Amino acid sequence: MKRTHIDIQRYVERAQRGPCFICEMLAGRKPHHIIYEDDRHVVFLNKYPTLYGYALVAPRDHREHVIGGFSMEEYLAMQKLIYAVAEAIKKVVPAERVYILSLGSQQGNSHVHWHIAPLPPGVPYGEQQYEALRAENGILEISYGEMAALAARIRGAMDIG
Repeated sequence: MKRTHIDIQRYVERAQRGPCFICEMLAGRKPHHIIYEDDRHVVFLNKYPTLYGYALVAPRDHREHVIGGFSMEEYLAMQKLIYAVAEAIKKVVPAERVYILSLGSQQGNSHVHWHIAPLPPGVPYGEQQYEALRAENGILEISYGEMAALAARIRGAMDIG
């Protein structure tokens, strides 16, 4: 799949100075391809994917601390959803491994969110892990239609039980 350059400096400036991208998306001002949502959570495709099928999971409420911002019940519900999303992605996208991590900072992208990123089979070891997630290496060029179809396939593979 073809990759394209992303202006990292501009991205960082938006993350640090702009409004919360997740809150903006939930308000309808920054559309993303939604995979799943309920009254407490939202799952959507990464707008700047470095791996095919890369999704984000976030609480609807603006929370900024990955564990301290949640009750034990809320945290476990979120982790159950993360598990379901990762399993669905594995059904739809060939993956040697699925990375699950929470990134963000109080200095930018502070709304807690988890990254679920499927590593394709056969990627050389030196290009795996954080290297596979680096936008500096370019982001995948995926058409709007393909992103919509991918979100629908992942949604269809989800088992929320």
